[in-house]
Amino acid sequence: MSLIELDFIDLIWALIMIGITIALSLWQGLGLEIKLVLAAGRTLFQLLAIGLLLDVIFTLNSPIYVLIIIAVMLTISAQIVRNRIGKRIKGLFPVVWGSIFVGCFVVVGYTIVLIIQPSIWYEPQYLIPLVGLVLASGMTSASLAGERLVNTIKNYRLEIETHLCLGATPLQAILAYKKEAIRVSLIPVLNQMMVVGFVSLPGIFTGQVLSGIPPIEAASYQILVLFMLVLSNLITVLLVTAGVYRRFFNDDFQLILP
Repeated sequence: MSLIELDFIDLIWALIMIGITIALSLWQGLGLEIKLVLAAGRTLFQLLAIGLLLDVIFTLNSPIYVLIIIAVMLTISAQIVRNRIGKRIKGLFPVVWGSIFVGCFVVVGYTIVLIIQPSIWYEPQYLIPLVGLVLASGMTSASLAGERLVNTIKNYRLEIETHLCLGATPLQAILAYKKEAIRVSLIPVLNQMMVVGFVSLPGIFTGQVLSGIPPIEAASYQILVLFMLVLSNLITVLLVTAGVYRRFFNDDFQLILP
């Protein structure tokens, strides 16, 4: 089997589906027309731009350019997570950046070195897509865990201060909230693992099948990706929550709300 390539006319037909969606929104009075236009515009611009950029990077096949684009992806991810958790929390960005980096580096490095074993470690065909998948999933989990923990600390301030007055350390005072935040953050990837295959066909599986790869090979890669995501997400949220709760306490073990 070979991949059926899409040309400009095919993209026009795809855009017609957005036009139909906008028409349905107008018909039902949903008020989503502007959001749909903006979303479609950003989708076109971002995907075509990254497609052209990756085409150049794949051609150059240089570790410098591969690492630069990965660093940019990581920084953007960390900035988005930091904004969702709380812009007013001091020193949060390096905590988030470092947490996502470690979660991504450990898991992707393990996968590249021990499992996929490409001819060169920086092979962009493998490294960039895997990093992108891990960052996207880690971003969601980190945001959920951090935001949940911050809101819980703010809502249960009196209870936490009571524990501190009774001699508990900051970690002991918020440990139950930290565990719950971590559990909540892993729900999306765990749900995906529970229904994958029989209920849903994930993007990487579908994409590989469409490109002509045998379904069993595509399934193997999807299994690998899901196992990567659950480990990297857990490492990331463990580090994020550990860094976040420390922003709320001073050296005297006093609770400080930003």
